[in-house]
Amino acid sequence: MSKRSKWLMSIIFAIIGFMVAIQFQTASSEPELRDTRDQWEVRQELQEQQKLQQELLEQITSADRILEEYDEVSDEEKLETLKGSIEQLEQQAGLTTVEGSGITIKLAPIFQEWEEDAPAYPTVSTSLLTHLINELNTFGAEGIAVGEERVVSLSPIRNVNGDTYVNNRPMQPLPVEIKVLTSNPKKMLDYVNASRSRDMFALDDISMDVQTEKNLKLPGYDDNLQLGILEHDSSKETGEN
Repeated sequence: MSKRSKWLMSIIFAIIGFMVAIQFQTASSEPELRDTRDQWEVRQELQEQQKLQQELLEQITSADRILEEYDEVSDEEKLETLKGSIEQLEQQAGLTTVEGSGITIKLAPIFQEWEEDAPAYPTVSTSLLTHLINELNTFGAEGIAVGEERVVSLSPIRNVNGDTYVNNRPMQPLPVEIKVLTSNPKKMLDYVNASRSRDMFALDDISMDVQTEKNLKLPGYDDNLQLGILEHDSSKETGEN
C-alpha cells in the first residue's frame, strides 16, 4: 500500500473515530437535574442509549465496507470515496445545512398581555427544553433547531444566571420556533400533541402550537469542534511522507 493510501486511511479512521465519539454525547441540562429524574425519564434515556449503540454498530459496518472498497480501487477513487464519507459523516453529525419535511413547534406565552402586577413573563427552562429535545429524538427526529441554533449531540443546554443557553448562546425570549426534520411529519405531530411535554410547558404558562411543514431548512452546527487529535495525527502522517 502506498504512503498516500496509508495517509488517506489514517484520515478516514480519525474522522470516523471522532464522529463515533460525538454519537455518545447527549444534550443535557444542569447536573443537579439528573437526581430528580423519574422512572419514565430513566427508561427514555435507556432507549436513547440503545439507539446510539445501534447507530454505532451501523457506522462500524459502514467503515468496514469502506475499507474493503479501498483495497480494490485506485488512489483517485479512494480520494473521492474519502470525500463522500466525510460529507456523509458531517451531515449525520449536524454540521451542514439540511432541508426536508417535518414539523414546527411554536412556544409562546399562554397569556399575551402582561401588566405590572401579573406573574413573571414565562421563559423556557433548561429542564423543559432538554425534556422536549429528548422526546423528539425518541420519536425519531432527524434534525432539530431551536430558533437559529442547530441542536446536535454536542450541543450544551445550560442555565446561565437564570437564562437558558443553547450552544453557548442565550435562547431568545418567547415566542420561539423549534424546527424538527422527520420523514413522517404527521406521525411526529401526533406524537408531540400527545406528549408529556405539552402538559409540562402548560404548567409554566407556555403554549405549544405544532404544525406540519413540507419544506424546512435547518442551519448547520457552527460552533468550533475539538479537532486537535485529528489535526495532530494528520500532521504526523504528512511529516512521514
